[in-house]
Amino acid sequence: MTKSAFICVVVILSLVTLAVGQQALQEASVKMSGKAITVKYSAPAMGGRKIFGGVVPFNQVWRAGTGPVAFHTEADLEVQGLSVPKGDYTLFVLPDALEWQLIVSKQTGPQAASYNPQMDLGRVPMDMKKASAPIENLKITMTSFGSVAGKLEIGWETTLASVPFNIDAVKANREW
Repeated sequence: MTKSAFICVVVILSLVTLAVGQQALQEASVKMSGKAITVKYSAPAMGGRKIFGGVVPFNQVWRAGTGPVAFHTEADLEVQGLSVPKGDYTLFVLPDALEWQLIVSKQTGPQAASYNPQMDLGRVPMDMKKASAPIENLKITMTSFGSVAGKLEIGWETTLASVPFNIDAVKANREW
């Protein structure tokens, strides 16, 4: 095999590997008080790996999945005490053995592929619990509890981490 043919085969195999490795974008959303709140993310599988404490070291910032977690809100929110104005953000998680922190970053787009702490809007603690069964694929869900309150939950491996949020009713009803 010639050198150029070998290089061509390596390039083709690399492209096939990348195409197979890419995952469909997942979406979780709720509509509250007529306003959409949406998370878009990739959902990798455990694939027999140990995720927390193994592949993803504790005390390092982690993007849920293999790419940035895009967060969009059409309403001003209060997330566990953090004021989040309507707009676009990227979500990161700082996993720890006992408690995780959800990081809301003002960083969006391609530059959000690498975490920059100077772009943090803020950090909030997440409520932790053990999943009743292993969660093979990363899953983010959004649940609405009426027209102004909700919960964002991240589940993967044996961990469920969640954070409550609500529409900032005072900002939403400025005439008060």
